[in-house]
Amino acid sequence: MTTLTRRLATVAAALAIGLGALTACSSDNVTCSTSACTVTFDRGVEAESKVLGVEVKLISVDNGNVKVDVGGTTVSVPVDGSAEAQGFTIAVQSVTDSQVVVRVQKS
Repeated sequence: MTTLTRRLATVAAALAIGLGALTACSSDNVTCSTSACTVTFDRGVEAESKVLGVEVKLISVDNGNVKVDVGGTTVSVPVDGSAEAQGFTIAVQSVTDSQVVVRVQKS
């Protein structure tokens, strides 16, 4: 393999990895790395996002627990706590009157 061919292959691989990380998120309310996404849900609306290949929906907030649907599995996660669902760790980072911030990470 020539030096030019190796360089082109390296550049192509780097672009593929970069584009893969960018496509892991589906909307403006999501920030992602290669294995985790932070989703900021607005409360009072039907809130959902597709992250890391799975649909994540905010179901409700009640008495310090957040119900989240991850790929069809509903889990109850305490504020500042975490739970497992569909091969992901779901952690609630914050809850306010207007927003819920959830981190979704591959387990």
